[in-house]
Amino acid sequence: MRKAIFPGSFDPITLGHEDIIRRGITLFDEIVIAIGVNAEKKYMFSLEERKRFIEETFKDEPKISIVTYEGLTIDLCKKINANFILRGLRNPADFEFEKAIAHTNRRMSKIETVFLLTAAKTSYISSSIVRDVIRHNGEYELLVPEAVKVKK
Repeated sequence: MRKAIFPGSFDPITLGHEDIIRRGITLFDEIVIAIGVNAEKKYMFSLEERKRFIEETFKDEPKISIVTYEGLTIDLCKKINANFILRGLRNPADFEFEKAIAHTNRRMSKIETVFLLTAAKTSYISSSIVRDVIRHNGEYELLVPEAVKVKK
């Protein structure tokens, strides 16, 4: 069974994340969306909200499950018997950053990282851009799945 983890903070999930996950479904038998928890980080959305956004977005997809975790992604992979980490690449800076993490993970485990390029129509979207649009009362709905709702 080909099981992949798609890790991130998903604060919030974006159309770019959704695109990578939906395309990844064709490559893997199961994708576990792993919401990382970092006590040092200030999130715009609570863990419960982030999880709910993802659950609603993929409610009709049986090959997707969602977990939350702290610590190293490779430790989660070992714990749930995932052999792959799925990551999306938007630009050369993403590639350099993700390449270093993938090499480190490969050195510390047998887990492979699989990269998918984001679709051209979503390559400019990041969670930090979405949060900035939300803070300034912009049309964030253009950048996120329908499940992402902001209380105004």
